Amino acid sequence: MEEEKRIQKNLKSDQLILGGREFSSRFILGSGKYNVELIRAAVEQAGAEIITLAVRRANSDGAGKILDYIPEGVTLLPNTSGARTAEEAVRIARLSRELGCGNFVKVEIMRDAKYLLPDNQETVKATELLTKEGFTVLPYMFPDLNTARDLAQAGAAAVMPLAAPIGSNRGLAAKDFIQILIDEIELPVIVDAGIGRPSQACEAMEMGAAAIMANTAIATAGEIPLMAQAFRKAVEAGREAYLSGLGRVRKTGGEASSPLTGFLRE
Repeated sequence: MEEEKRIQKNLKSDQLILGGREFSSRFILGSGKYNVELIRAAVEQAGAEIITLAVRRANSDGAGKILDYIPEGVTLLPNTSGARTAEEAVRIARLSRELGCGNFVKVEIMRDAKYLLPDNQETVKATELLTKEGFTVLPYMFPDLNTARDLAQAGAAAVMPLAAPIGSNRGLAAKDFIQILIDEIELPVIVDAGIGRPSQACEAMEMGAAAIMANTAIATAGEIPLMAQAFRKAVEAGREAYLSGLGRVRKTGGEASSPLTGFLRE
């Protein structure tokens, strides 16, 4: 019982730290398919404490309705969706600050309209410019070690590599490259885009990811609240598995878990 209490205490103190702020949840709701049920499920069932919001949507006629859905105490993470250059991303980030969305910003710069792949070079430029203006920058990126190092040098608070194309639900297509970032970069690695199942979120957390961002996987589920709950459990299970230290893997042969002598002929 005492050991269980100690473990639970350690888990409670295991916080996600971004820009000097602490978060208990490691599930982040991405932007995209928004409705009241989804946001409520993300907060109540998935435990999200951060919700991403496209600034272009917040600046539209329906802004009030969307922002009214966001519960008090939840941190808004405005993104620069729609930006094609670093300069456009900077302008959108400044607008988000003027709209009262705070200093957190997720930099998204995409010139590719088919696969929605991020422009890493422009993302580094925008990160450097926005960091100098006091923003806490979380850049969406294609998982590349050199780019991640450049983003860290530019002042990013975390890096957000895609797992698969946005909205695809294809899972950890870029798993090996994400693992390299986790192993080599000291910043939090938040797996963003493409996670389609709770099992995939769990696997990413087992790898050592700091958090998971998802939207489509929950928004397109048959039972949204139940799927949100499943994601919370998966993220927590993956994090606990990572902290516990995964068991070794034998590349060849096997090892008996029970004695083979005494009643079997050798």
